[in-house]
Amino acid sequence: MYYRAILLLISGVIISQHSFSQNINTLGQESAITTAVPFLVISPDARHAALGDAGVATSPDANSTYWNPGKLAFIQSKYGASASYTPWLGKIVNDMSISYLTGFYKINRESAFNLSLKYFDMGEITFTNNVAAVTGQFSPRDYSFDGSYSRMLSENLGIGLTAKYIYSNLTGTNSNVDSKPGKSVAVDFGLYYKKDLKWNHESTLSFGGTISNIGAKLSYTDNNNEDFLPMNLRLGSALMTALDPYNTITFILDFNKLLVPSPPIRDETGAIVAGEDPNRSLLNAMFTSFSDAPNGAKEEFQEIMTSIGVEYWYNKSFAARVGYFNEAANKGNRKYLTLGLGFTKNRFGIDVAYLVPTAKREHPLAETLRFTLHFNIKENTVAEESVTDDNP
Repeated sequence: MYYRAILLLISGVIISQHSFSQNINTLGQESAITTAVPFLVISPDARHAALGDAGVATSPDANSTYWNPGKLAFIQSKYGASASYTPWLGKIVNDMSISYLTGFYKINRESAFNLSLKYFDMGEITFTNNVAAVTGQFSPRDYSFDGSYSRMLSENLGIGLTAKYIYSNLTGTNSNVDSKPGKSVAVDFGLYYKKDLKWNHESTLSFGGTISNIGAKLSYTDNNNEDFLPMNLRLGSALMTALDPYNTITFILDFNKLLVPSPPIRDETGAIVAGEDPNRSLLNAMFTSFSDAPNGAKEEFQEIMTSIGVEYWYNKSFAARVGYFNEAANKGNRKYLTLGLGFTKNRFGIDVAYLVPTAKREHPLAETLRFTLHFNIKENTVAEESVTDDNP
């Protein structure tokens, strides 16, 4: 699988904890967790990318189902859509990118539906044989297609469910590699709670939680060589307060953890000397992911990533954003500052994000501008009796 390793390396190894590298940790090496199709956990839109990749409890928008499908039902618009573009490894190549298209429709006062497509284009790869003769060319690609439903259970609480189809083709049929496209299905589940606070100024406190990418293992060869999807738990909160009628500011905090096996420590022969065998069932892996780290509770806490962000709005037209993402050094050492701006006029808007690594480690999005275009149509929905109404 030499060519597969090269493809996986260029498409994701730099993001470390979500890299495609082999799930083996030998004595003295860093213990980053690895999964298949890590593009699923790359922030798709510029707004939340500028907030340090925090978004499970932020105000709802067209990209809500990626961050938390439970909050989509709280969106005020009747329908809307968003298109995002992210250059990948832009400092090295110019033909790799992640695109994200999403659209929603507010079914009624308390429920909404969403469709989205995430597409990872890995450029063009030339295959050669053992004597360096070209045997073919191929454009590897990953994509996922999602459908989400979100419903308010009360004026303050919402839930959401997402079903997705995942496709990953890394080598095609023209190579001399014995492989096949990887395919899987998965679901996400989200909860969202918001409460208006009775302070001197208008304020809202919100909480969110999601478990995403719960699905069957993915294989590029046969059933004996399968990798976990990046099953992920995200918990967070957001506090929005109005400084005056024109200015608002929101403080955001997310915690994020992969629900897949921690890599065990192996000796030179490959035998496990600490930790647990990562070859386990899906449900077993999810529940034991909180207690299987070779170095115990200390390492388990190191597997929790932290995202913080601050979002400022002026007159609901101009936004300035800043964020920070932190990951333990031995779990990937991704540490970066994010910046961004947003402009909204009538029904249309644009968001821009920029990433600056702060650790001595390069990032595939370093010094890269990311863009999101979005529009929302606000229409008055017909008042109707619902389970969220407070009837006597």
